[in-house]
Amino acid sequence: MTKLSVNINKIATIRNARGGNIPDVKLAAIKCEQFGAHGITVHPRPDERHIKYQDVFDIKSVISVEFNIEGYPSEKFMNLVTTVKPTQVTLVPDPPDALTSNAGWNIAKNLIFLKEIITTLHKHNIRTSVFVETDLDNICLAKETGTDRIELYTEPYARLFENDKVKAVEPFIRAAEVANKIGLGVNAGHDLNLQNLRYFVKNVPYVLEVSIGHALISDALYFGLEKTIKLYLEELKLN
Repeated sequence: MTKLSVNINKIATIRNARGGNIPDVKLAAIKCEQFGAHGITVHPRPDERHIKYQDVFDIKSVISVEFNIEGYPSEKFMNLVTTVKPTQVTLVPDPPDALTSNAGWNIAKNLIFLKEIITTLHKHNIRTSVFVETDLDNICLAKETGTDRIELYTEPYARLFENDKVKAVEPFIRAAEVANKIGLGVNAGHDLNLQNLRYFVKNVPYVLEVSIGHALISDALYFGLEKTIKLYLEELKLN
């Protein structure tokens, strides 16, 4: 079964809108684990507009499931993750002012940089994943960075899904097959939801983990967090 990692950034966004500690991000992480999530994902940004750096330490201390920290590998970010030592670090090419992740790495332009970053993370026994699109040459080059996994950027799939699901999923099938063939694990994330998730994991092979935040937290406003996580877990059960 593909694992579900719940991205709780949006819970922090709501908290930060009013200050204080409601909703409690640490408690949300605990509840996600209790409700069956296989992992917790956060993406601390330099301006701390949602997840704050202190949240990362707080969450690490209260969960036992996999902890995935996403971010651009700035010096501040690297100091954070090499101190916290999460299960996985997902490297994204976001500039500091990006609203959300909206593109994968151009590996050729960043090969040496990524090699150095991943070598450092491996010295701290942190699994690595590199955020990429479905370009096959780019994925093959990702192998040279030393990364353990790639995370497929799935917004293009989600955008096309309603109009042509077969066409939407085809490049992701090829990307996953190539990644597996060259020894890279496959994660996926961005705009996956209750409508498109099952079709994705049913058709795209070798997907180890999906990271879902915006849609899942939005659904929780209607269904409650416990029921929502169970709904997403059901979508991942293909038997």
